Amino acid sequence: MTTTVTSPFNSREQIQQFVQMKRITWRWPLLMLVSRFLLFAGFQALIALIFMLAGSLAPWLASVAWWPFAAVLTNLVVLFLLSRLFGAEGGKLTALYKFQRGEVWKDLLIIFGLLIVAGPVGFLPNILVARWLYGGSEEVGAIFFQRLPLWAALSSLVLFPVTNALAELPTYMAYSMPRLAVLSHRGWLAVLLAGFFLGFQHVALPLFFDWRFMTWRLLMFLPFALLVAGLLYWRPRLLPYTLIIHFLIDLQLVITLLLTSLH
Repeated sequence: MTTTVTSPFNSREQIQQFVQMKRITWRWPLLMLVSRFLLFAGFQALIALIFMLAGSLAPWLASVAWWPFAAVLTNLVVLFLLSRLFGAEGGKLTALYKFQRGEVWKDLLIIFGLLIVAGPVGFLPNILVARWLYGGSEEVGAIFFQRLPLWAALSSLVLFPVTNALAELPTYMAYSMPRLAVLSHRGWLAVLLAGFFLGFQHVALPLFFDWRFMTWRLLMFLPFALLVAGLLYWRPRLLPYTLIIHFLIDLQLVITLLLTSLH
């Protein structure tokens, strides 16, 4: 006997039905939590291998500057995986990007409130942790924003913010988090896991083997990641709005990278 699932796409009710039918297990929600960290490191290793074959004396250090391309390649793989995973559940990844009708003004008001709160939460850890570990932001900025060939900087200006916005939050907040909440019967645990691994992935973007830099990359994002996880667990329909904000934040990063490459 075949059970028909009629609940809305990616809703908790639909996920509960799939869990009961054994169509959703722990495997993929947990794997997707660590997928981006592993892919960031793997693609940076591939870039380092190219530098080594080209005769670089410090291929890993050379690969650090090319983190936007490790991110783009990761995003393409993740988008493929998400498309397959949602497709196996009878849905489409593209449905996550659509604004839902009804309560639009309420959604916009919440997003406006998020921007007010998220500004300090997203900005201050960056500055404070850098000051704690390095005495300032100059050294971490020099590691993170390195000069690239102009064609590479211009390419990343488009490819990085677009693919990152489409792939990053859907991985943690639209795929793993709601499934882990149903599987564990603990929403708070799902929020903590999604938020933590959203922050933790940045340790490998770029993967620079210095404990201070790695600590900075983790802690600078962690409070903001937990805030976003809590918000999207409470109100999943806000995902498209947060993707736009995410795009704008990432665009600012690659604009800084482009300006660095022009000097």
